[in-house]
Amino acid sequence: MSDPIVTTIDHLPGYQVDSVLGLARGSTVRAKHIGRDITALLKNIVGGEIKGYTELLAEGREEAIYRMLEDAKSLQADAVIGFRFTTSMVSQAAVEIMAYGTAVKIKANDA
Repeated sequence: MSDPIVTTIDHLPGYQVDSVLGLARGSTVRAKHIGRDITALLKNIVGGEIKGYTELLAEGREEAIYRMLEDAKSLQADAVIGFRFTTSMVSQAAVEIMAYGTAVKIKANDA
């Protein structure tokens, strides 16, 4: 089965929603490590991007999307509409990243 189409809008041009299957979601919890914390402390003094944290969040977003797509496939979804991310701090050293949207079956509009 190919990956479902993912969109942030609530419809897909050229398609109509045939049925709503429910929420598709995926999440991951990522923790900081001492190397990134030391770099972050230095960047707080001199300013600039904290690349270690940028990479941490990018990896987390990719993992959350992957898990959401696996959830959508388990629902046999053709698409995930209304796709969003949310991030929350779990502790001082960890963050949860969640990807979610509405899993749907779609069909092409008649031409």
